[in-house]
Amino acid sequence: MVRDWMTVGWKMLIVRGVIGIVFGVLAIVWPISTAIALALLWGFWALMDGIGSLTQALRPEAKGSRLWLIVLGVIALVAAFFAIFSPAVTAVTLTWILGIWLIVRGVFEAVGAFTTNHVTPRWFLLLGAAFSILLGILFAANPGAGAVGIAVFLGVVALLWGATFLVAGLSMRRLMAAGPEAKV
Repeated sequence: MVRDWMTVGWKMLIVRGVIGIVFGVLAIVWPISTAIALALLWGFWALMDGIGSLTQALRPEAKGSRLWLIVLGVIALVAAFFAIFSPAVTAVTLTWILGIWLIVRGVFEAVGAFTTNHVTPRWFLLLGAAFSILLGILFAANPGAGAVGIAVFLGVVALLWGATFLVAGLSMRRLMAAGPEAKV
């Protein structure tokens, strides 16, 4: 029984690895299309979230929170509308918002570096704050390039994950072929 599971296991690792590598290459080769596809996916998620919030608001149990659920549902539906019908603008806008968030986060990290009494070295916390602020400025200053950069980064991560799964699957297959006397 265990041998059958292991056989399926290495095959699925190889399949996952190949899919990851293909996705990674496509995301790197076509980063604009990847950013638009991600914005579309986010738009459909926002659509489902909005419909879910409005549905939940109509339930009898939602007495005190009904107004908030309706407001959240309408906001999600408006965001979904823009994301689905204008995904390029949505990708740029989300990158711009990410940039602002990174800047604010970096400022708070810098302040935290001077107000914390943890053992973590202050220079390490300041370095992290500087990276957050720098990346935030880069995203906010040029959100189009930031969206493309995020897509390329996602592609590189998928490529590395795919390669890892592929190597793990091939290694497991080699161990399975060696028989039970092979050491892990």
